[in-house]
Amino acid sequence: MNLLTKAAPVIFVLLWSTGFIGSKLGAPYIDPMVFLTVRFLIVVPILLGLALILAKSWPVTPMAVFHCLVTGMLVHGIYLGGIFWAIKQGMPAGASSIIVGLQPVLTALIALMLLKETVSGKHWLSMAVGAVGLVLVLGPKFDISGTGITTVTILAAFIAVAAISLGTVYQKRFVPDTDLLAATIWQYVGALMITAPLTLSESWQITWSGELIFAMGWLVLVLSVGAILLLMLLIREGAVSQVASLFYLVPVATAVESYFLFDETLSLIQIAGMALIIGAVLIIRRSAQRS
Repeated sequence: MNLLTKAAPVIFVLLWSTGFIGSKLGAPYIDPMVFLTVRFLIVVPILLGLALILAKSWPVTPMAVFHCLVTGMLVHGIYLGGIFWAIKQGMPAGASSIIVGLQPVLTALIALMLLKETVSGKHWLSMAVGAVGLVLVLGPKFDISGTGITTVTILAAFIAVAAISLGTVYQKRFVPDTDLLAATIWQYVGALMITAPLTLSESWQITWSGELIFAMGWLVLVLSVGAILLLMLLIREGAVSQVASLFYLVPVATAVESYFLFDETLSLIQIAGMALIIGAVLIIRRSAQRS
């Protein structure tokens, strides 16, 4: 295991957690599907340029390209589209985060069924402890005021979580050996096949403020390039149920970042929840290393 593979989980969590910060900064100035479509349209030529410079090998069969497109539709298009849409409809971020927190468990179940991965009793127990910690971290942010929590927004968030959970398993099952950079380019093409048609129901009137430009640049370079390539690397190198457990750490990192950037409070209950999550993820990863 090389140095990048060892450091990848920590780097991934730190990068992925900033996505919520970037989305919060840019949301007032652009509609959600337009936001995602512009983001993907910028990402594709950047990755394409990198792939050409580095002389990366491309998927050589139509079936490999198809699998990359499907992965992109699930992991980028439906997941991000569903979450962005639900929040735009008024669903509180805390509520959507709790639903997103189901991902590690759902991914483990899908991996168990489709990949025949072995999930130990200690792993399930650790995920349960992580889920308790997640509730403690996000509980103070949960807000049921207003009309944002509806059957439709809850369904959209659940579909989003199911999509990224299935997408990570699909990536492991059908695109295990394709070059990561080339495969990711096709994934974003697949994502555009989901988000671009949905922009027809939104406004392309964009307010290019300093905050939106910073948010777009950050989400493109840090999330859509850096974090996604790390996620694909982690899926390739390890069991998807173990990779999915890292998503429990994302709300921890986001809460700490919000504390420093937006002066949000951190209660003792939230700190205790963070400790539970970190402990649970460490047990899962150490068990995987021993295996």
